[in-house]
Amino acid sequence: MIKNKVIVSRYAEAFISLARLNCGLDKALGDLASVKHIIRDNPGFGELMDNPEISHTEKCAIIDAVIRDGISDEIRNFLKLLLEKKRFDIFLDVTEYLRAKYAHHGQVDVLLKTAFPLELDVIKNIEAALKKRFNQDLRFYIDLDGSLLGGVQVVIGNTIIDGSVAKRLNELKEKLTAVSIE
Repeated sequence: MIKNKVIVSRYAEAFISLARLNCGLDKALGDLASVKHIIRDNPGFGELMDNPEISHTEKCAIIDAVIRDGISDEIRNFLKLLLEKKRFDIFLDVTEYLRAKYAHHGQVDVLLKTAFPLELDVIKNIEAALKKRFNQDLRFYIDLDGSLLGGVQVVIGNTIIDGSVAKRLNELKEKLTAVSIE
């Protein structure tokens, strides 16, 4: 469970923007996965990093000694930054956030639900509008869902854009039941 989504996402995005420039997205994600396995396979490692009796310098030396062999400097420096800011405990959450967001080379999955098959030019227009709105590379999946009655519903992660006839009818129903007749 992610402890603080805002902090995790800020550290993750800052790290990945720097890593893209220096070692590349694929290398950074691969190295993060390797370090994540090191930390998960050695539960004492996290406890060691949280131990107040060990100095920051000694902890940095431990990171340099344990996390080496093909792992980029960006990862080691990121771990040291987390130590310095007393946020080492969010490292696993940061790796999970980045894995989920960039697993498909930065593409985000989009589920486009529609009651009836759409023409290709309509799908392309929806795709262009969503790419512009979210400023991300999107990968579309289309699902035919007759319960929508008409219109479309777009699901991007936790965001739902509902332009379906079913939703509009439900909203109209709620408005009509809220009106009192005297």
